[in-house]
Amino acid sequence: MSRPTTLGELKQSEFAKTGARSVKDELRANLIRKLEREETIFPDIVGYEDTVVPQIINAILARHNFILLGLRGQAKSRILRGLTTLLDKEMPIVAGSEINDNPFAPLSAYGKRLIAEQGDNTPIDWVGRDSRYVEKLATPDVTIADILGDVDPIKAARGGHILSDELTIHYGLLPRANRGIFAINELPDLAGKIQVGLFNIMQEGDVQIKGYPVRLPLDIMLVFTANPEDYTARGKIITPLKDRIGSEIITHYPQTVDHGVTITSQEAWTKREGSRAEVIIPGFIRQVIEQIAFEARKDQRIDKRSGVSQRLPISVTENALSNAERRAIVNKETAVVPRISDIHAALPSITGKLELEYEGEQQGAEKIARELIRKAAGRIYDQYFHGANVNRIVEWFNGGNSLRVGELDSDRSSLHDFKSVPDLVETVTRSRTIDSSRPGLIISACELLLEGLYAQKKISRSRERGYTKADPEPAQKHTGRFGRGWDDLSGVN
Repeated sequence: MSRPTTLGELKQSEFAKTGARSVKDELRANLIRKLEREETIFPDIVGYEDTVVPQIINAILARHNFILLGLRGQAKSRILRGLTTLLDKEMPIVAGSEINDNPFAPLSAYGKRLIAEQGDNTPIDWVGRDSRYVEKLATPDVTIADILGDVDPIKAARGGHILSDELTIHYGLLPRANRGIFAINELPDLAGKIQVGLFNIMQEGDVQIKGYPVRLPLDIMLVFTANPEDYTARGKIITPLKDRIGSEIITHYPQTVDHGVTITSQEAWTKREGSRAEVIIPGFIRQVIEQIAFEARKDQRIDKRSGVSQRLPISVTENALSNAERRAIVNKETAVVPRISDIHAALPSITGKLELEYEGEQQGAEKIARELIRKAAGRIYDQYFHGANVNRIVEWFNGGNSLRVGELDSDRSSLHDFKSVPDLVETVTRSRTIDSSRPGLIISACELLLEGLYAQKKISRSRERGYTKADPEPAQKHTGRFGRGWDDLSGVN
């Protein structure tokens, strides 16, 4: 069935039954339909099923404007962009309208005049759902003209209009989002006078442009994001605007490592097109990388107010995989399997994402990042090797032996070195939770085991000699707040 192209045809179509429906009613109706069909509302969002998503559903059912409040990297912008799936596939507008005039109830002087002149012959255009979503990042330089509009002298001159005529207005982002969704990211960064303009048009539907009052009762869904820290660090949401936001919804980081692994697996670029080698990422490597973020979020040396973004494990995964890919290329191997040493090679993906407190600044981001890797590996080690007999392995190192793990060592040479450590490879292959079907997987698991022993201080590690016997007891460690510990003195990572 062809789409109507004139107002007369539109009046005879199915759309005439819903033509007067507001955008909030449209979102509500489509949401109800999805709920009745038991469809997933936000298919790409993981970990919010029982927390954030129900609150968003309630806000939409209540026809509320809402704000997502949370730290960086909590999928706030992605959720807002996902709201477009609740809009109709297409929407009719008066052809040529800058503000998506509803053919049954035009707002602009242009739309009203065109319908008055042409009646049922008024041409109709159709707008897709993605074009009905307008997003603006709030920055201090945003002006009223950007958001609401301004008088356009060129329009006035070409049309022979006086400047106070509504036909001379160049509409801003908000009017152009009419009959759609208007999103503002980092709302507190928006200047107070711009926020005033927002709540005025939300409540009363009118605005002044260059001193001329203009009635614009826009049909719009307003959604915002903000970081709690922004309320005091950079700006604030003015009280009248906050009062007009129907729902304030708190987002959060993944609450379990498994949720984090799922998100990172979904977002990280791991399908290396053009690579001749097969990419295999062991589950325990994914868990270690995710655990790094969890450890960082509770570390007292890292700023809690800034947060540790979910982008950290995503970037570390990509960087560690790249190091493994480089090793496979150099050694002409057919499989790319990341190891713990590849995670250490991905330090630039960690240090740049940590906002440190004063004590952390004194110790340095690199040292803290290495400690986070050690702690994360120790926790995942417990899941895979809890109860394993590692006495012979520890005794071998305590006997004065050492094992240096090179990040570019081939699978063949690495496996040969690991087999020199009594019971190391055998412990890995005996574990029912470790896939030891390939040499690369065995090597990666061996590194996890050694890193776990290092985390438990059963063995030590230095950059020069690799894994070695355990260091002396902490009695030798300096305990001053800014003193150097034994790991600083011995060169341990």
